[in-house]
This record gives sequence, C-alpha cells and structure tokens, in this order.
Amino acid sequence: MSVNEFQKKYLLNAAAFLPFAPFLYLQGQYTRWKVGRLPDASGKTSGIFEGNGEIVKFLAIGESTVAGIGAENHREALTGQFAKHFNKQTGKTVHWHALGESGITIKRTLAELVPNVPKEDFDIIVIALGGNDVFTLNSPQNFRRDMSDLISILREKNKNAEIFLANVPMVRDFIALPHPLKYVLAQLAKLHHFNAIDLVSDLENVYYFDDVKKVNEEFFSDGIHPSAVGYDLWSEEMVNSFLRKSANFSN
Repeated sequence: MSVNEFQKKYLLNAAAFLPFAPFLYLQGQYTRWKVGRLPDASGKTSGIFEGNGEIVKFLAIGESTVAGIGAENHREALTGQFAKHFNKQTGKTVHWHALGESGITIKRTLAELVPNVPKEDFDIIVIALGGNDVFTLNSPQNFRRDMSDLISILREKNKNAEIFLANVPMVRDFIALPHPLKYVLAQLAKLHHFNAIDLVSDLENVYYFDDVKKVNEEFFSDGIHPSAVGYDLWSEEMVNSFLRKSANFSN
C-alpha cells in the first residue's frame, strides 16, 4: 500500500469510530489514571560493553522505551539491552548512548531531542518511536513525513551509520488497555507499522524491525511499557533482525 492508501484507510476508520469518540476518550483517561506513570530509568545514559577492541558507537533515540520506563537503569532498558546483545553476538566493544523522553512524538523529537544528539560519528542508530503517534492519533501522512525528516537529519549528521527503526509498539498486546479502545488504537498501530515498512524499503542502510511476535504478561511492567525482562527479550530479537539485514555487521 502507498502512503495515500494508508491515509485513506485512516480517514475511513476515523469516520467509522467518530460516534464513539466520547466513550473512547473516557476509556483513555481512565486507563491513564489506572496505570499511572512509572519513573524513567535512573543512572547514566551512556556506557560501554567491552569486547574485542573494535569499537561500535551506538545511539538510541526515542520515546519511553529509550527513556527506560519500566527498568531500574538504562543498562536494563532498551538501549543497554540492545548494546548488550549486539556485544554478545558480535564480540565488538559497544559504546552506547540513550537519548529519550517519555511521551514524545516523532514531530517533537525533531524539535526537542535532535538538537541534543551528541556530536559523534555513530555506527548504529536505533529510532524507537511511534507509540505516542498512535496515542495522539497521528495520521499516516504526518507519520511518514515526520519519520522521513528524522531519518534524513540523522543521516546528515551520521553519513555512514546504519539506522534501525524499532517496531511501532503493538497495541494489540497491551494488557492494560480495555476494548474497544485497544482495538481502535491497534488498527492505527498496524497502519503505522506497514507505513514504516514501506518507507524504509527504498532507503539505503535503513531497516525496520518487522518480525514482531506476540508477547505475554511477563513482557510488561505496567501493562503498556516493557519490564527489564521485556526489554531483554525485545532487544535480543531486534539485534537478531538487525544483524540479518545489516550491510556492515551481518553474521
């Protein structure tokens, strides 16, 4: 499907669900109150996993999973876990850096996080965004435009980096969300998922984690965000996928 087809489906779904909007809004507010807000991961936002001496510089940029909600520290959250599994699978020394903010969208990332990207030549950049674009009902056209802009800017800053997009969070698995709200948001997450797949298909050294499997209760810390166990499982799967796709680091 093209982005125009994704947009058309989005508008048709929006029209179909419009009569239920007040009820869906109340469900969302109730869920926000029930779940509450876990703190971001504590401690340093950068670190090293020692390997064979060949150094790989790795940046993760994104939303709550990069901020580390659900984990005690960043070594147990997405960035540290991805670096750990990459180190274990390749033997390379990994210098990692997490740049995340809970609740941030792709558009806000452009304005608020990109200016804070360290002035280094990163070899791998993981972009973990999309969940808040689902929760704010961002359209496929805006999602595509904003993600394209973000990739372009990161590419300009890091010309030789391989860029890997974490999957749009699979709302279908969020145990804290009630129906029909879960169904509605899951449909939008699915549109953004396939939109991202289509986006990266024409880009060089840009990949998307598309092999997303269903997860069980132990994956979550609060029914929405991963736990340390969830981050470990998710990151291992992403590293496996990245190494299969990578031009520079493939097994």
